[in-house]
Amino acid sequence: MVVTGRSKIQTRSIADAITEAARENGFNVARTEGYHDGGWILIDLGPVVAHVFTPEQRTFYNLERLWGRVSEVRAAES
Repeated sequence: MVVTGRSKIQTRSIADAITEAARENGFNVARTEGYHDGGWILIDLGPVVAHVFTPEQRTFYNLERLWGRVSEVRAAES
């Protein structure tokens, strides 16, 4: 899962929400990296890895090029 927040504060909030929802639904959060910096937060949920980026970091690392043939799913903005 690749997600973009508008700022480091928002990426941390998104990461918190993912972690909380995962735990509430019985998933183990194996590891979280990059939370302090907030530019790229990686959350290892076992079968799923969440990458939460600021726009600048997402453009720089361009993970989509690694998974070029994977289907994109867009979530509704709230």
